Amino acid sequence: MLIAGGREPGPRPRVAILSHEALRSAVRLTSYSAGLQVLLRLLTFLLNAYTLRYVSKEIIGVVNVRLTLLYSTVLFLSREAFRKACLNVGAEQKWAQFINLLWLTVPLGVFWTLLLGRIWLRLVTVPDPALIPHYEVGVVAFGLSAVVELLSEPLWILAQVHMLVKLKVFAESLAMVAKCVLTVVCIRIVPHWGLYIFSLAQLLYSSCILAYYVLYFVKFIGSLEAQRKSFPLSTVSDLMPKYLHHQPVFDPRLATLTRTFCKQSFLKQVLTEGERYVMTFLNILSFGDQGVYDIVNNLGSLVARFVFLPIEESFYIFFVKVLERGKDIGHQKQEDVSLAATVLEMLVKLVLLIGLTITVFGYSYSQLALDIYGGSVLSSGPGPTLLRCYCVYVLLLAVNGVTECFTFAAMSKEEVDRYNSTMLALSLTFLGLSYCLTWWQGGVGFILANCLNMGLRIAHSLQYISHYFKLSKNWPLVGLQLPGPLLLVYLGSAIVTAFSQATLSEQGLMALLVHVLLGAVCLIIVLVTIFITEPKLVQFVRTQFLSQDKKET
Repeated sequence: MLIAGGREPGPRPRVAILSHEALRSAVRLTSYSAGLQVLLRLLTFLLNAYTLRYVSKEIIGVVNVRLTLLYSTVLFLSREAFRKACLNVGAEQKWAQFINLLWLTVPLGVFWTLLLGRIWLRLVTVPDPALIPHYEVGVVAFGLSAVVELLSEPLWILAQVHMLVKLKVFAESLAMVAKCVLTVVCIRIVPHWGLYIFSLAQLLYSSCILAYYVLYFVKFIGSLEAQRKSFPLSTVSDLMPKYLHHQPVFDPRLATLTRTFCKQSFLKQVLTEGERYVMTFLNILSFGDQGVYDIVNNLGSLVARFVFLPIEESFYIFFVKVLERGKDIGHQKQEDVSLAATVLEMLVKLVLLIGLTITVFGYSYSQLALDIYGGSVLSSGPGPTLLRCYCVYVLLLAVNGVTECFTFAAMSKEEVDRYNSTMLALSLTFLGLSYCLTWWQGGVGFILANCLNMGLRIAHSLQYISHYFKLSKNWPLVGLQLPGPLLLVYLGSAIVTAFSQATLSEQGLMALLVHVLLGAVCLIIVLVTIFITEPKLVQFVRTQFLSQDKKET
């Protein structure tokens, strides 16, 4: 069986063609999403570097931790379950029921905004108005921006289901550029506005996303492109919720699956943003320390956002389209199973190598990166230690993203329900560890707790994958095995760069340049070794990612 780039003799079955088309669409979506993440994170990266020079660490801590947490929590709890449940639909779907279900995200968002907004205003420590004024306005603005963005959620899911992969890229890129421009202009002209600036910028971001999606679908529906893509809606009014006579308002199967994922959403959000909840509700770090931690966290997660998140989101769609949820592999099309196993093996190996490279080189170059980015404010305190620990976390984050992506795509409803109990135990354990380890080690304690939590989640996913493929000739977990020569090269690179960092990094400009040059040489040796020892992975990346532009018509 060929993944891409070759031809099999004779005509292929229609199902096989659809599976390979799903793979090509997933890879295209990954490429576009990765490009989007690069742009968004680069803009955020530059914006944080700029605001560090004009805004206090305390305001950055309130915005990037406290208010952004409110915004992301409302969005996650309101839409994540719908995204997980509703992306796996076919042509036989009753689209009116589907649209009705999707619009539930908006009232759900209003509910969470009112509830969490009250908590953020009444039950957590409110910043000193003399130091950080207009906190209440910030809470209202960030909550309102989440509701505005949820108005575009039905359109987002429709775009993903029908592989309108460029829409998300353009919408979020435009919104982020507008947000950054407004923030920079206001900081230069009216820096004393404080939280007003970030509140207006966040509202502009959500409004731009909504406006772009609405304008796109108004133009798209009924067009020749929509007909070519077999888009099921023929008028703009079909996008609105409606009462249905003599049939359920919602698709019963999707509604049940959505409720199941709803139970999981809060637990996953706690695991994803646990350290911010601990900071917000237990107040164990000052707002200034929270600001430094968040900046280091953003810097450390650049590659995770650039590469790992787009892969996880895009290939989740691929796996749910290729595999039948809840069925063992003996009752599925074996070509699809083999394709899914091969792709999973390659993805696991790809993210493992990326994560390992970040861990090895991140230790020796964390202090230099922070000094370039934020000056002595970041590089002279706990920042370098935080970033070094975060590099280890990135390795675990990489493996967990891909393995969990497959696990959630293959699980039956009953298995998801059982996993909810596991997630509850993990959530409570993680919160307890975060609290204890942070009192012991400060911000580093958050990262250690995240590492332990991620390790447990990886263990669960690996156990599920192993059980799923136990009766198959395919064994995708072989992707976790690396050849001996490659491991030796990684070890040598770690030793050389660590020694270079200890002896050269603080000996002047020329010594620093030698330190950087040694790292570049070691990185080249690592890449060459990967190219030699992993030809199957190189071929996968070349055919599935690097040649996508040539495949598009």
